[in-house]
Amino acid sequence: MNKWNIPIDLEKAILSRDTHCIYCGVKFDIANLKRGDKPSWEHIINNAKIITLENIALCCVSCNASKGSKPLTVWLDSNYCKRKNISHTTIATVAKNYLNSVNQVGEE
Repeated sequence: MNKWNIPIDLEKAILSRDTHCIYCGVKFDIANLKRGDKPSWEHIINNAKIITLENIALCCVSCNASKGSKPLTVWLDSNYCKRKNISHTTIATVAKNYLNSVNQVGEE
């Protein structure tokens, strides 16, 4: 496990899948990133106990700081998302899948 309690095989799968921020789409080109564009671990559902490929992702430090502990549906309506043109249609598939599951259940 890494220092965030993510098993190594899961970490490798996420690092392979998430080469860009799952929210704003900034590419994680480590050599050329500004501080806010660096990758950070994200729990789509804000529960550190849910350590699955569907819930753990990489997003940039800026998006992660903006989202904080807000539910994804609430954060997508924020001024930050509006300024950066982030919406339910522009986010990565892993986050869209979460929104689809919320819509089917009707709660977050």
